[in-house]
Amino acid sequence: MKELPFEIKFIYVTAFILILVFAVFIIFVVLMYNKKQILYLREKQLNIEHQNQLLQKELEKQKSIEQERERISHDMHDDLGAGISALKLQAEFLKQKAEDDDLQNDIDELLKTSEEMNLSMREMLWSLNSGNDTLGSFIDYAIQYTANFLKRTKIEFWSESEDIVPETPVSTELRRNMFLCLKEAVNNAYKHSRANTLRLSFLQEKNVFTMKISDNGEGIPEEHPEGNGLRNMKRRMQEQEGECQIIKESPGTQILFRTMV
Repeated sequence: MKELPFEIKFIYVTAFILILVFAVFIIFVVLMYNKKQILYLREKQLNIEHQNQLLQKELEKQKSIEQERERISHDMHDDLGAGISALKLQAEFLKQKAEDDDLQNDIDELLKTSEEMNLSMREMLWSLNSGNDTLGSFIDYAIQYTANFLKRTKIEFWSESEDIVPETPVSTELRRNMFLCLKEAVNNAYKHSRANTLRLSFLQEKNVFTMKISDNGEGIPEEHPEGNGLRNMKRRMQEQEGECQIIKESPGTQILFRTMV
């Protein structure tokens, strides 16, 4: 058998060595890539586990806060509520025995104060109850409050809701600030507008919630400076990344509160 020339042998050997080196290089690259992928996946898994731990801690923290809110709510209802009821009962008993007109007037003031304290306590209990952190709960309470506030006045009250998703969650802070804005607006309408009708409207457009208080009163005079009440309402809505808009009509006034939910 004829032996291959040296040059051809050299070319074959060189080619074989190059192929071997290339194969080793490919294997090395693949191994390094796999190693990096494994390290990346491990790091990602550790990050996910860390995030899950943080989330779990946050959930436990929120649960603890809610439990504390519930405890305070129950304590206020049991202790403070019972105390106010006892005070009111005692005042009514004294009024029956009192003969002096001035003394009866003083007792009437005491009864009025105790009733105001009872209402304030109910508002605080409603605010603390995490079960009320929904749009439906807020709207129900807002309508109930406004109806009770105006029932002893000559102002006729109407309410309406459009496209409301009752189970939409709202934060306790937003719920309380919206309620305080409602209280201020309804009180202003009662004290200053000389209106005989007031309408409370609620509208939800996807994640935008609007509350509107409309009256048919005299409206806000052009020369009337912006009082603390209006400033406070605008400040509260700005803190919730919302807006408060005053619309002067003829007759009456509209106050719009708009925010994201």
